[in-house]
Amino acid sequence: MSRLHDLFSEQNQSPWLDNLRRDWIESGELNRWVDRGVRGLTSNPTIFQRAIGDSADYDAQLNELVAAGVSTEEAYWELVKTDIRGALAALAPVHEQSGGEDGYVSVEVAPSLAHDTAGTIAAARELDGDIAAPNLYIKIPGTAEGLEAIRQATSEGISVNVTLLFSVERYDEVIEAYLSGLEAAEGDLTAISSVASFFVSRVDVAVDAQLEADASAEAMALIGTAAVANAQRAYALAQQRFSGPRWEALVARGARVQRPLWASTSTKNPAFPDTKYVDELIGPNSVNTLPDKTLAAFEDHGTVARTVDTNLDGASATLKALSELGIDLGAIAQTLEADGVASFAASFDDLLATLADRIDAIKTSNSGNA
Repeated sequence: MSRLHDLFSEQNQSPWLDNLRRDWIESGELNRWVDRGVRGLTSNPTIFQRAIGDSADYDAQLNELVAAGVSTEEAYWELVKTDIRGALAALAPVHEQSGGEDGYVSVEVAPSLAHDTAGTIAAARELDGDIAAPNLYIKIPGTAEGLEAIRQATSEGISVNVTLLFSVERYDEVIEAYLSGLEAAEGDLTAISSVASFFVSRVDVAVDAQLEADASAEAMALIGTAAVANAQRAYALAQQRFSGPRWEALVARGARVQRPLWASTSTKNPAFPDTKYVDELIGPNSVNTLPDKTLAAFEDHGTVARTVDTNLDGASATLKALSELGIDLGAIAQTLEADGVASFAASFDDLLATLADRIDAIKTSNSGNA
């Protein structure tokens, strides 16, 4: 048994893998991660850009798609869906053994839809219907325009991973969208699941830059504290919202808690411990999705102990001190959301351009061999 197993068995926190590659599926590497304690998997356009962009592992399928006459964007989605289906199969035993609590694989709608409510709803329906797996999450950005898409998708029985969350205020709106969606859904709610991906390390990167510019003793003492305190507030909010009469009425229909999922958990500052955003955010009914390097680090030397809510007063004091220094977390969250949407869009566009070039090369080669 590894620390990843201990994280779940002792603290009821699920470690997920934040990466996916075709060779991991075909070689059995993904299955080995599951054996080591991984209980779910997340993907995004940047992950697929890295996986597909410079790899020959997708060439055989790409040749078949070119022969079938598909467009570049259609080719992208077919490559992605193949990887997602492979990951779903690898995680299916976890989903079954956990009674539907874990074993999920996430696929994101096109980044261009981040501010398009109707387009997001249509894309969520298409992806969910086409892939058609009980352990599939459709990732929808937690933008203002995404809120109604989250509510509508949930009401239709689509399980959603809400991504790109940076502020507790927006997280509160996301929880409301999920609750409202459950209330609008018909019948038993057991098959509907959701997580809310609250991004962590990027908050420290943004806040610490401002603290370093301040350079006062008070500011320097707060380096590396904002992200964890912000996430701890989010966890406390989840405990509050998923309780009481309204929630109990939904539980009676089979509703599942929308678990907070800690994302962006690799350490960006080399001065910090490489397991900082795992060790400091451990608590029940939550998920931490980690890049494989961070998973391996935690497996080697992480600390399995409940930390996410053991000092909420300290978290509040930290956030108060940051505010007194002029750190506006609300404004930072807005910037990080916009940057996140733009980053995923850039990865998506870059990969489409790469695929277009490879498709043209295949067509040229085929015509030359004709």
